[in-house]
Amino acid sequence: MKHAYVFPGQGAQFSGMGKELYETNSQAKELFEKANEIAQFRISDIMFTGSDEDLKQTRVTQPAVFLHSVIQYRTLENARPDMVAGHSLGEFSALVANNTLSFEDGLKLVMVRAKAMQYACELNPSSMAAVLGLEDAKVEEVCKAIRDEAGEIVVPANYNCPGQLVISGSTKGIEIAIVKMKEAGAKRALPLPVGGAFHSPLMEPAKNELAAAIAAAVFNPPACPIYQNFTAKPVTDPEVIKKNLVDQLTGAVRWTQSVQQMIEDGATRFTEVGPGKVLQGLIGKIDKTVTAVSA
Repeated sequence: MKHAYVFPGQGAQFSGMGKELYETNSQAKELFEKANEIAQFRISDIMFTGSDEDLKQTRVTQPAVFLHSVIQYRTLENARPDMVAGHSLGEFSALVANNTLSFEDGLKLVMVRAKAMQYACELNPSSMAAVLGLEDAKVEEVCKAIRDEAGEIVVPANYNCPGQLVISGSTKGIEIAIVKMKEAGAKRALPLPVGGAFHSPLMEPAKNELAAAIAAAVFNPPACPIYQNFTAKPVTDPEVIKKNLVDQLTGAVRWTQSVQQMIEDGATRFTEVGPGKVLQGLIGKIDKTVTAVSA
């Protein structure tokens, strides 16, 4: 019986996130103020009182979700994970939780990542869409057919749970894919309100900047394995962790496969730490026999 801690990614943000932590916990307040210094703007103010529109900016969203997750984790009593994982951006929160990264380095890397991804989004008109009710293999097949026939980039980006896969690609590619997925039998195929094609080859321009920042940061041997998105396998080697973090930018988030592997390796309880309850819902759909709760 092992206890896994999991951390959400972009999309979990909401106005007011972290405010109660700031007001009721002195350690949390100290960490938020430290984050404001590192960010060189009061990101806590945007988190606590900003509009949904303010929080949608990638340069704000990613550090905001990271901060809420990591600071909440730091305030938990007796948090001793046997394993950790994070969904996309959440992988950085997980790496602070298992002591691979310091709070400061984790935040700095997330800010570099957010800026680099924003830049990549601006270079290429691109988008994402959620496909519901199709087998993963069928979604992969349709994506490949669009690439081969239309010459447009469309790839599986987030394997969230059985029957829920997010695809990523060029604006035209996603438009074609929405029609083709419905024709293939999808219950729904709908565009997502995001600014670019995350976890696709269109994020390639963001790789060099993030890779340089990761190479310069201190990565310690982790206190427990992290199950990384790129491979869905447990990792404890800091050099492999670094490589997987960079490859994750253009590779798929294998969340379904990661959770299945964690369960196979003994996880019976999952605690989601951070804004929202998206991951515990997905875990329940991946395997109903395990317990999934919010911190």
